[in-house]
This record gives sequence, structure tokens and C-alpha cells, in this order.
Amino acid sequence: MIQTAITKRITTINEAERQFNLVRTADINFFPEWRENLADLTDKEKTVLDRIKARYRYHRANGHLAEGLVNLVVLSPLLELAGFYDPPFQMQGEVAIEVSALVPLDEVSEEILRGRIDFLVVSKGLWIAVLESKGTAINLDVAIPQVLAYMMVNPNAEKPVFGMATNGGEFFFIKLNRQRTPQYDISRIFSLLPLQNELYDVLMILKKLGSQIEDDTN
Repeated sequence: MIQTAITKRITTINEAERQFNLVRTADINFFPEWRENLADLTDKEKTVLDRIKARYRYHRANGHLAEGLVNLVVLSPLLELAGFYDPPFQMQGEVAIEVSALVPLDEVSEEILRGRIDFLVVSKGLWIAVLESKGTAINLDVAIPQVLAYMMVNPNAEKPVFGMATNGGEFFFIKLNRQRTPQYDISRIFSLLPLQNELYDVLMILKKLGSQIEDDTN
């Protein structure tokens, strides 16, 4: 397992790319898993996802959501729908990482925003990062360097590994291939802000990635 000191040192995408000789691919066909051949959802699944979104928006309207509430309201039922709590998958909790970001407060001063990232692992094939910001929002992209660092230490370098990062209201996916020169790419961001429920897309992608992980374990 990667040491916490490494993830503390790797705080930017450039640092992650230098440390691990990573390259973000320019091949549009490198990461088709988040947009191609996704299975349709059932009406029951859509109903549950609509309820998850409604709960999130209800609680979020009153202010910042702590990580525990994000897990309870959004992430846990989402992973349940994806089937990740049942065989052959095994959820594992990983260490939490403190993160910070410098943002403009006004024209002459700046503010340091602090938060933390908690990691879950699904059968060593899917890394899930949950970002909790303290006091105010931190952009979800601050999780990218640490997600890449954790994915790089996956013991199976022969198969691609995947990551998902979320703060409860936004989600994105990462694919990493370590063969030869390590390459990665990132999906678009899925948000709970639009009228259309983009949790549909998130669940379809999770189920697609889960089916690939399941095939690799058989």
C-alpha cells in the first residue's frame, strides 16, 4: 500500500505525472467505458436514483454536507444499486488524506480551504474517492493527483484500473493503464444540478466497470 507521505507530497496533476511517468492520453478511444455500450436501467433503479437526488438536493439546500451525510444519502445507496456490497466484490476502506486549496477571497487576499479525501477500494479494480470540504466547497479536481497515486500502486499492472471521485453532488471517472508508459484519461463531470438526473449515467458506468472487474476475477 502506498504511504501517506507520498500522497501528501503529490498535490498537483503535474507532480503525479512526474512522479509516476504518467501521460494523459490524447486518444479519444482510450476510455470508452464511460460512454459506450452502457446497459439500460430498470424503472425501479431510476425511481431509487430520483429519490437519492431529491434527498441530496433537499439536504444540500440547507448548506454544506459533511462526508458522513454524503455517504449516507448518496454514495452508499448508489454502491448498493451497483451491486458492490455483494460477491465477488469486496469493499475495503483506505486511509484518509488531508487536502487544501488556495482560492481568492477578494481582490487582495486569499483563503486556504481544507478538506479530506477518503478512499474505498472495490476488489482492487475500482478506487472510489470521497471528498469532504470543510467550511466551503473545494473543487473536485483536487482529488485527481491522489486518486492517480493510489491507482498507480495497484498490484496488477496488466489490466486497466478505474477510479471515481465524488463530493456527493458531482462525479467523475478515471481510467489508468500501466502497461508500457502509464496513461490515463478522465470522463466528463456528472452533476446533480441539471434537471436531468445524471445519477442514471453514474450508475450505468459503475455497473459497466463492475462487470469488467467481475469478469477479471473469474
